[in-house]
Amino acid sequence: MKCFPSLLFASALAFSVQANETNNVEVLHWWTSGGEARSVDTLKEMMKREGHVWTDFAVAGRAGESAINTLRIRALSGNPPDAAQIKGPEIQEWGKLGFLATLDDVAKEQHWNELVPRRVSDFLKVDDHYVAVPFNIHRVNWLWANADVLKKAGVEPPKTLDEFFNAAEKIKAAGYIPLALGNEPWQEATLFELIALAILGTEDFHKAFIEQDSDALTSDKMRETLHVFRKMKQYTDINSPGRSWSDTTSLVIDGKAAMQMMGDWAKGEFLAADKKAGKDFLCIPAPGTANQFSFNIDSFVFFKNGASETSESQKMLARLILEPEFQREFNLSKGSIPVRVDIDMQDFDPCAQESMQAFLRAAATDNLVASLSHNMAIGRASQFALFDVISRFFNDDNVDIDETMRHIRAAVLADKL
Repeated sequence: MKCFPSLLFASALAFSVQANETNNVEVLHWWTSGGEARSVDTLKEMMKREGHVWTDFAVAGRAGESAINTLRIRALSGNPPDAAQIKGPEIQEWGKLGFLATLDDVAKEQHWNELVPRRVSDFLKVDDHYVAVPFNIHRVNWLWANADVLKKAGVEPPKTLDEFFNAAEKIKAAGYIPLALGNEPWQEATLFELIALAILGTEDFHKAFIEQDSDALTSDKMRETLHVFRKMKQYTDINSPGRSWSDTTSLVIDGKAAMQMMGDWAKGEFLAADKKAGKDFLCIPAPGTANQFSFNIDSFVFFKNGASETSESQKMLARLILEPEFQREFNLSKGSIPVRVDIDMQDFDPCAQESMQAFLRAAATDNLVASLSHNMAIGRASQFALFDVISRFFNDDNVDIDETMRHIRAAVLADKL
């Protein structure tokens, strides 16, 4: 048989392109800030070493809302990415619709049931089958503070809400922004959540937002939560509307603001700016929530497709996420704590070590709380409705508290409609 060099070259080139395509994994996520991007780069490099190509599909904006909207369009049109960042009740929604591939074989191989706490693994399963792989555990109820600004204002880190307001008055008088807040609805909802956690306590918070109890949603404690929430506004700055969370964190890093109430992904921004925990910045539980742990779990799901080679790449990605090397490197950069319970925390900073201890204490005392503002406690329809209600109340002093409580109740129940 006679072979033509050009034909052989073309065949080899086609095979090479096909191999590269089958080893490719397209990943949709919303990790686009400095600390977040640095964290995910570790996984990209690990995939490359294993002979797989990570194709980045990063969609910034609105705490993942833009990314999820993009995912819906692509998945429902029959062109989903290979992997996507999803968490909380949405995992169950996509899984029950039959879009997600199971990861039971990888979970069995890596002993996920032994490595991942049950309260975490429950969010990763549909009908008792693993369909998502977790990256980490975020603590949402943190207060981040610029140590130098607090010192110049002559205040101590506040442990209670009363202490917070006393400190805020002194910080404001000293010429600094007491509370850094970006007036995006999800940032406002995060602040609302942490105040509610402090005032309602774990039991009533759970009744209101997990059990969706009408009495808890319209209680005197909820009224007090809204009073305190609105009071916080006077300690923010006039440039807050529309400001991203990472730019808001930069105000604290740069010494323009004293404090920010935000999850521990904010720590990634401090670390990316070469700031040291305990020296340049302080991490303490959000006022009034020292015994509680509001958690948020980042996770990837994998969409079904007919290409067995791509499925192997998907499994490799899932496997690498739970590898000790990645768990350590990712969480050191991201600011969160490993989801694996066997990771040595010695190399982690004091904030992360305290976070892990707080998680274990909260788990032992039944004070773990699924985050309301970060896709863990309620579905997206309820969450968007709640964001709108909370933002309107915070930004318009004429909005009535009784009316707002009725709207909060309706928003929380929206997923049932």
